[in-house]
Amino acid sequence: MTSAELPPQDEKSGGREPLSPARQKRLEKLFEAAQKKAAAASTPADFDFATELLAECVHNDPGNPNYVRAYIENLQKKYNHNKKGSPFAQFKNRSARSALKKAFAQEKWEEVILHGLEVLKVNPWDIPTLTCMAKAADKLGDHDCELLYLKSALTGNPKDPTCNRLFAIALTERGLIDQAIACWHRVEEALPDDEEAKRSIAVLMIEKARASGKFEDNDEVSRKLRVRTQQQEELTVEQRLQQKIQKDPNNVANYLELAELYLHDDRFAEAERLLAHAFELSDGDPDIQEKWEDSQLRAMRQKIAQTSDPETKKKLENEYFEKEVEVYKHRVERYPNNLIFRFELGYRYMKTRRYAEAIRELQIAQNDPRRKGLSFLVLGECFQQIKQYPLALKHYEAAIQEIPDREAENKRRALYLAGRLALHLRDFPVAEKHLTALAALDFTYKDVSQLLDKLTKLRENKVSEEKKQPPASEDT
Repeated sequence: MTSAELPPQDEKSGGREPLSPARQKRLEKLFEAAQKKAAAASTPADFDFATELLAECVHNDPGNPNYVRAYIENLQKKYNHNKKGSPFAQFKNRSARSALKKAFAQEKWEEVILHGLEVLKVNPWDIPTLTCMAKAADKLGDHDCELLYLKSALTGNPKDPTCNRLFAIALTERGLIDQAIACWHRVEEALPDDEEAKRSIAVLMIEKARASGKFEDNDEVSRKLRVRTQQQEELTVEQRLQQKIQKDPNNVANYLELAELYLHDDRFAEAERLLAHAFELSDGDPDIQEKWEDSQLRAMRQKIAQTSDPETKKKLENEYFEKEVEVYKHRVERYPNNLIFRFELGYRYMKTRRYAEAIRELQIAQNDPRRKGLSFLVLGECFQQIKQYPLALKHYEAAIQEIPDREAENKRRALYLAGRLALHLRDFPVAEKHLTALAALDFTYKDVSQLLDKLTKLRENKVSEEKKQPPASEDT
């Protein structure tokens, strides 16, 4: 569903018209079918089908908490509750992420929900996306959905101070005092000097005592709390964090929280400077180093995207891949048994034409069942670059066998490279096997139709040449 297909809006019910009985009944039937499919799901395709049905329900009735809850739970189950979603989810669905940020900046709350659902398909624990959707739900008056989005964000990172802060505020507005206090305590644990957390806990404790009849209202105490609350609310989150840094310049946690805020707003260069300083203050904390490196890569990607000159862009891309090699070398050194990092380092070595190093890392990475097929594919490319053609073809064919059908693009690429190399080696039966398999999947893929024509001509020429050859003399 596109933004043009969003439900009609008016001034009532959070800007939406009430659903007609017929439409509501249709959605209920769709939801029932989706729940059955989700309950019986055992393969990614099953979960994806249930996701599409549930997405249709949320699209048409975004304020229904049952639809939202089922949508998120189905995706969490798909990813086996790994709290990370799809591998390298941050690099996927970029168009939906960009559209979400644009809609959020323009306060188009229905569109925020729409694009957010797309992002959640690759990571249902994505904190920036879920917090944006929570804000949109709040603005639309869908407060139960707001709490669901925030709760899902916390499931991915229960100690995240920013998410706990937002959840605490939302819970307070709903009168859920005990739960709000618990969230503020988690903020306080993460950020011991956080003034807002201390003040909010004190206010909520007074509210709780007053509600139970155990607190005698003190005008002076109440007045001071109101003044402090008003002063605090007049500052933005960024200004409050900047004040904390000025007050306590050696507190690493404040730099980290402000950097997270900048990253959420795509202010990567500013985040990078803060993380560099935090890394220095922490005496080389490896966790902070990883955050710093990630912010550097994101800043570089942003710069590449904003560059139009082809020559400059190419130079920046080369610098980016060199930086990625450095980053993943650090990750492999820190986590030598993490085969995903081994694969990523090998892939970056391949991109920077260091084929011997790439082969070494990828041959280790191929022991990871999740990357086996992709490791074979990249190994094939490395062997082809160093002109070890039989080895390259062997690895392409292994990749074809190992890459699952759901990874359609990688499967097509493996078939294409295998078919093209076999044609180059004049192994016509193998070339025909892989190119026809590719054509059956996608006849428009690159130049596969021209390669099939070339294969036919080469075969015809071979037959003609064989007919022209004189028969071999018989031994007497």
